[in-house]
Amino acid sequence: MTEAGMQRMASRVFAALLASDKGALSSPELAEQLRISPAAISGAVRYLTHVSMIRREREPGTRRDLYRLHDELWYEAFGRRDQIMVRWEAVLLEGAELLGTDTPAGRRIAESAEFFAFVQKEIPLMMDRWRAQRYGNPSPPAP
Repeated sequence: MTEAGMQRMASRVFAALLASDKGALSSPELAEQLRISPAAISGAVRYLTHVSMIRREREPGTRRDLYRLHDELWYEAFGRRDQIMVRWEAVLLEGAELLGTDTPAGRRIAESAEFFAFVQKEIPLMMDRWRAQRYGNPSPPAP
């Protein structure tokens, strides 16, 4: 996860949650398992919460926080990536227009925008295929 760009401590906390039977751990459990300080956990869970990979909830009957993976984690993560790609495409199109598509840089940037437009069209289709595989929903994907 770190090699993919996630912060090191956030990667460790996320991996611990992913590998836990419940998909949820408290701060003391994370500290013990990973042998890290509460401050390190705090920063990692703040990041993971911000990027919507985990949620914070109260452990029933206590005042302790429990950190839990989101249901359908990867489905949700990819769905949010689509929003980012929309912004990237818009910025790239603006850049291509500013540089001019008749220049090498403008053509390269325009091609990048085309790639993101293509991916944006494909993600919903892929997500529909995933839901059909996961839940046995034979309905065809939306156009």
